[in-house]
Amino acid sequence: MNPPSRPDLSSSRPRPCPPEHTGRLRIPAPLSADLGYDAVGLPREHGAHIMDRLPRVGCVFADGRRWWWIVPSGSEIGVIWPPGTTYAVGARVADPSWTATHRPKPGADRPGLIHAPRTGSPYTPPIPLYVLTCRLAGRPPCWQVDAAG
Repeated sequence: MNPPSRPDLSSSRPRPCPPEHTGRLRIPAPLSADLGYDAVGLPREHGAHIMDRLPRVGCVFADGRRWWWIVPSGSEIGVIWPPGTTYAVGARVADPSWTATHRPKPGADRPGLIHAPRTGSPYTPPIPLYVLTCRLAGRPPCWQVDAAG
């Protein structure tokens, strides 16, 4: 579902996230995530392509396999993210093998911040991100309708 891929990111090397037992990506100060936050992981090969096409880019993290886009909490509600996309509730993206007894070497595969807006919101607008991911996957956007009405 998440094939490894490697585009050229030599101009924007990821910095390791501060260690955290939960594996949650941390929004840099002074940005405020008042709406809570989740992360959308996309294959690394599509990162720069997507960034160039978004009307606004919030915080973006990268590891060896994916770029992680910070979106408001609940951005998975009502949509079906396409194959190849990983949705991380609470922006918890740590590899389950990262335990208290075994942590990766600094900078290994821990996501590092590669983009942050200077001011304002840490969020990437989820709808344009969703439409772009669907287009890259070759699938039409699929909206879920609430059965309760």
